[in-house]
Amino acid sequence: MNASPNAPTILMVPGLRDHVEDHWQTHFANAHPNVRTVPPLQRDKLDRSARVAALDAALSQISGPVVLVAHSAGVMITVHWAQRRRREIQGALLVTPPDFDSPLPEGYPTLEELRLHGWLPTPRERLPFPCTVAASHDDPLARFERVVGMANDWGARLVDLGKVGHMNPASGFGVWRDAEHYIAEIVER
Repeated sequence: MNASPNAPTILMVPGLRDHVEDHWQTHFANAHPNVRTVPPLQRDKLDRSARVAALDAALSQISGPVVLVAHSAGVMITVHWAQRRRREIQGALLVTPPDFDSPLPEGYPTLEELRLHGWLPTPRERLPFPCTVAASHDDPLARFERVVGMANDWGARLVDLGKVGHMNPASGFGVWRDAEHYIAEIVER
């Protein structure tokens, strides 16, 4: 994916664990000149408002077209941001969104913590920009059927990734070669 003068800026929106060295988002950002990443929070890391404000601040530093590429809770940050967006987005790739409305595995925030920090309920309104949701059949953070429902509600195209876990290093993913393909499809739309 070469950066032409008219190419959009790709803005990576990481999940709650922020920047992970061997994550596909990090590899993609390091390999492409037109990619930026929402910087990690130094405090209030579980606060939804702080996460949405960080996305908004990163977007304010970019002129021209933008494609958002969100993973995990980054998807939730994106859909919450979209409720009050202040600028146009060319499109978004939303990869393995978690189901924050259902209990998550041990080691992740509880429903009460998510509610307390402003994540619930999950916005289900149609998104105001074209998007693709990439879903896994064996994601420990969301049942496939729940992600299909979110994608439908958001007006998104659904991509069935098969059994890829949560598309993170713990699931065996460092470099994700198909990311470039899905992002290019969004740019071409």
